[in-house]
Amino acid sequence: MSGSGAVDEAPDGVTEHGGVDPAAPAAAAEESPYGKPGKPFDRRSPYYYGFVGALGALTAFWLFQAIVGIGSVLMLVVVSFFLAAGLNPAVMFLERRGLRRSLSVTVVILAAIGLVALFLVAIVPVITDQVQAITKNAPGWLDELQKNKRIQRLDDEYHIIDKIKDRIDEGDLVAGIFGNAVGIGLKVVSGLFNAFVILVLTLYFLASLDSSKAAIYRLAPASRRERVAKLGDKVIANIGGYVSGAFIVALCAGLSSLVFLWFTPVAKYAVALAFVVAVLDVIPMIGATLGAIIVSAIAFATDIKTGIICVIFYVIYQQFENYVIYPRVMSRSVDLPGAVIVIAALVGSALLGVVGALLAIPAAAAVLLIIREVVVKRQDQR
Repeated sequence: MSGSGAVDEAPDGVTEHGGVDPAAPAAAAEESPYGKPGKPFDRRSPYYYGFVGALGALTAFWLFQAIVGIGSVLMLVVVSFFLAAGLNPAVMFLERRGLRRSLSVTVVILAAIGLVALFLVAIVPVITDQVQAITKNAPGWLDELQKNKRIQRLDDEYHIIDKIKDRIDEGDLVAGIFGNAVGIGLKVVSGLFNAFVILVLTLYFLASLDSSKAAIYRLAPASRRERVAKLGDKVIANIGGYVSGAFIVALCAGLSSLVFLWFTPVAKYAVALAFVVAVLDVIPMIGATLGAIIVSAIAFATDIKTGIICVIFYVIYQQFENYVIYPRVMSRSVDLPGAVIVIAALVGSALLGVVGALLAIPAAAAVLLIIREVVVKRQDQR
């Protein structure tokens, strides 16, 4: 206090009576040594929308590239899941007979591996014998070709047949057709690795199918969880029914071919050809036709009458399969119009080849179920 009796100025934030001014901290906060804060960024600004949109597009592109990069791995996962769904009805059948799920899974997996091993044991020796037979008989076929006048003129000018004979004698022709030993070895190793991965993943999916479904269903909101679970169970049941049904239909085709071919002049190849028919019959639309063409071609090469008999047999059998076996086996698995089946198979084969054609029909059934139960009913309520 000065001698003149004037009141000293109070320090910042303190009143003349010694109290604290409540507005002082806010004023002090505004006076930052780094400057006064500006207004919040306007989210309606075109710059904001452009930046966020570009960032989202870059993120989507990066995710797309990542998915493309791991496409082969995703394909193994999808194939394993479909196989697990297809084998699950057999596991449930054994469970209903009193076996534990772990033991049921083991029995089903061992049975599936046994069938694959039987296929390999039966067909690999036949393929080897056929390749050797082709290599052995090729010079004779070439001698027959030389009797043709047009072939003779071309051979006199370019010496094609002599070059082919030399390559056959040296073994280069077979190597050129089937690739060199290193390439074949790499393909075999890659195929065995993929088969092992599919086997392991299928085993895991089968063993933990119930717990995996429960964990996925918990991601849905509680109010919709029951409906999501019922739809999910129906989708998985449709996939399993289709996959197992497709294998049953293929098994019928293979056994029918085996019995028929056993009483024909190509009986020594009956087992191998029956396996070929069964494997190709799994492919929608064209699989059965391809199998019939292969068997009929070999039969024609053996004997013309046998070839004609094979054509007649497969024409009759395919009608029986299309109108009797297939509808009865698939009636409880997929409910799809014929046009949808054709379109789904064509789209799947165009995207992923044979694997896509195999997976397209159950995937289309799942999508159609979701559209019927979710989209259509929501539209009906409006």
